Amino acid sequence: MTAMAPSRSEPDLSFLLDHTSHVLRSRMAAALGEIGLTARMHCVLVHALEEERTQIQLAELGDMDKTTMVVTVDALEQAGLAERRPSSTDRRARIVAVTKEGTRMARRSQRVVDRVHQEALAALPADERKVFLRALERLTTGHLADPVEAPRPVRRARQREP
Repeated sequence: MTAMAPSRSEPDLSFLLDHTSHVLRSRMAAALGEIGLTARMHCVLVHALEEERTQIQLAELGDMDKTTMVVTVDALEQAGLAERRPSSTDRRARIVAVTKEGTRMARRSQRVVDRVHQEALAALPADERKVFLRALERLTTGHLADPVEAPRPVRRARQREP
């Protein structure tokens, strides 16, 4: 005997958001890969350019663990895009400083990121784009702003793409 699945009364919002997020991340990875960057590398470059930040601060902004952050900054240093330097405000702290080439790459990668986002939104009719974005903003700053405690930890990807 087969069990009858319960009837669904609402669209599967979890699937819709997970699937579109996964596809968008894969498109972003492919596009950034064409210029030799990962999404994490782009995130670090852009946030390090905004103001003087330590690896820990950048890891928090990019929702990365310490190990991932170290590997990312190591890759940026190897590519000549960033370097670790002493902070100008706290001699005990070290910051991630973006090089001139890193600044050029950050500008280039931001154009790539913007293009991928524009391509995704172009799949919607123009009049629906603003409504869609406004609704997502409301969810991410309102009802779905903060995770709740769960009996088992929920594995998740990064919080926000730059």
